[in-house]
Amino acid sequence: MLQITDQITIQDWEITEQFIRSGGPGGQNVNKVNTAVELRFEAERSPSLPDPVKRRLRRLAGRRWTKDGALVLQVSSERSQARNREIARERLAELIRKATVKPKRRIPTKVSANQKRKRVEAKKARSEVKEGRGWER
Repeated sequence: MLQITDQITIQDWEITEQFIRSGGPGGQNVNKVNTAVELRFEAERSPSLPDPVKRRLRRLAGRRWTKDGALVLQVSSERSQARNREIARERLAELIRKATVKPKRRIPTKVSANQKRKRVEAKKARSEVKEGRGWER
C-alpha cells in the first residue's frame, strides 16, 4: 500500500514491478544482476484516483502513459535493486501529488485603450527618428 495524500492510497495490486538489467557503468555487476526496476501503475483502472486527477496525471506523464492507460516508470540510477524500487515509488507518488493540484483558471485580460495609444505613439516617434536619417534630395 502506497500513501499519496490523506484521501488517496494506492493498493499493491494496482502496481506491478519488474526487475530488468540496467545499462551503463558497473562492470560485471551490470551484466549479471537485474537492478533496474520498471514500475507499472494501472492508473486508468485505479478506483483510488478521481477522474480529474487521472486526466491531469495523463497529461503530466506524457510518453510514460501507455495506450491501455498504465503509467510506466523506469529507474536504473542506483546499483541497488531495493533503492531503485524505492526511487520509482517516490517518483510515482510525486507525480500523483502533482496531478492532485488543480490548476488556477486563467482570467483573460484586455489591453487598455491607454496602453494601445502609448504603443502607437511610440511607434510613430520611432518612425520619425528613422525618417530623419535619410538623404534629402
